[in-house]
Amino acid sequence: MSDLVTGDAVVLGLRPARVPSRALAIVLDLVVYIVGYVILSIGLTFATASLDDAAQAAVGVAGFVLLLVGVPIAVETLSHGRSLGKLACGLRVVRDDGGPIRFRHALVRGSMGVVELIMTFGAVACIASLVSARGRRLGDVFAGTLVIRERVPGARVMPVPPPPPWLAGRFSGLDLSAVPDGLWLAIRQYLTRMNQLDPQVGAAMAARLADDLVSRTGAPPPVGVPAAAFLMAVVHERQSRDAARAFAPVPAHGSGAGAAPVSAAAPAPVPTPYVTHAPVTPAPVGPVAPAAPSGPPRAGGFAPPA
Repeated sequence: MSDLVTGDAVVLGLRPARVPSRALAIVLDLVVYIVGYVILSIGLTFATASLDDAAQAAVGVAGFVLLLVGVPIAVETLSHGRSLGKLACGLRVVRDDGGPIRFRHALVRGSMGVVELIMTFGAVACIASLVSARGRRLGDVFAGTLVIRERVPGARVMPVPPPPPWLAGRFSGLDLSAVPDGLWLAIRQYLTRMNQLDPQVGAAMAARLADDLVSRTGAPPPVGVPAAAFLMAVVHERQSRDAARAFAPVPAHGSGAGAAPVSAAAPAPVPTPYVTHAPVTPAPVGPVAPAAPSGPPRAGGFAPPA
């Protein structure tokens, strides 16, 4: 990854493209351009059949320069650095600060590409890319550009292991609203990688995360429940609540999407005499009290086994 720093002191994490992917993109572009040049040459041959040999040669050279130099410059300018080959390989040409390129960048790259790619059959470009720390050829150096990878393979998301069956539904009364997202993320990362950790280190991390979770929920630590199993059960309970909230049926307010509410068509209530009475103070609604543990609460928190 390339740590590029912009003028606002922002570090850009960009992945520069290497020689194999760039070479494949250039080959695909050249194949398309050569096929287009052959078709254009055939069309110009029939169109300039009445001209002399010098005129036909001049038209052929102009078509060659236009197709192999002008067309790539126009394509990179209009597509902001994504030619057909780069699009197929998941690459893009950007400026050194990560912004989209303009016509002058594409002009410099295309002009230098004639020397690097066509006249030397890509030897100069290959050597320059291998020497450069970010895989840039001479056209990128002079133009101030960089070829980056847009399609980066994402990391595989490991599922959280299920809790023991005897813990199913035991923590349904916990108040999880005060648990921050950072703690949930730390617990999930631990549960997905706990089999790769040292047993003592993993037990210490589970105890610390369980103590943090207990302090956030306000409930005493359950007696006889290992820290890792407690974390699994609470994460499973949160996932169950999220799934129930996401797939809960929405009450319908009418037969159609634009139907009026039922209350709008309801008859007017019959007026009743006003009765003065003391106002009724509604009972305060608070969070549901957590379920009491099955045994007496432990004085301390979770502690890793010796």
